[in-house]
Amino acid sequence: MTYEDITILYEDNHLLVVIKPQGVPSQSDKSGDEDMLSLLKAYIKEKYAKPGNVYLGLVHRLDRPTGGVMVFAKTSKAAARITEQIKDGTFSKRYLAVLTAKPQIKRSRLTHYLLKDQANNIVKVVPMTTTGAKKAVLDYNIIEDSDEEGLCLADIRLHTGRSHQIRVQMSTVGCPLYGDVKYGKNQPNGVFSLWAYDLSFKHPTTDKTMSFRVFPEDKHPWKLFNLDKHIGIVKPRD
Repeated sequence: MTYEDITILYEDNHLLVVIKPQGVPSQSDKSGDEDMLSLLKAYIKEKYAKPGNVYLGLVHRLDRPTGGVMVFAKTSKAAARITEQIKDGTFSKRYLAVLTAKPQIKRSRLTHYLLKDQANNIVKVVPMTTTGAKKAVLDYNIIEDSDEEGLCLADIRLHTGRSHQIRVQMSTVGCPLYGDVKYGKNQPNGVFSLWAYDLSFKHPTTDKTMSFRVFPEDKHPWKLFNLDKHIGIVKPRD
């Protein structure tokens, strides 16, 4: 994979907004596989003939199997200002998830305390008083059911950005994500069904609201649902 395989949605002197493909790490890890941060640094270095090391700020992450929209900061000033928005809650991230079971409540907020097992790369729900536990909060809304396979489509908004957060929280309430073999039992070996479809934040220098929406690949199980009807995403033209 090279940076030419990455779709760039927006770029200026301060920001780089792209679509992260599923299966690509946000930053380098022990696998040694190509990662978003390194690929995009290579893109900037070549496009602008930058000498030496290229600065690119990783202000938020997506789990490796998750695809969708990401923003990177091209200056330390932009990185600091976006990070501040993440801290104060004005940086909005929304996801689509296909669930293998329907929650008892159609729309709700989930709050758990999570602890990551670094050695095994797995996150568990633990008591609030557990040393190292971090609070995780999300809102979900079931926007469509699929009669064909008993699946449902959830629109999820994160209020915190914990590792594996959506996956472990939805699994904890008995609704694991389709294709998530780590947190769901007997999951089909298909498309991992978590997609970061919507990102909204203030531009770090102009203060203009920047909003981006991207459509998941037209594959099963996404194509079981009418996404245009529910969330107004327009599919890109071929």
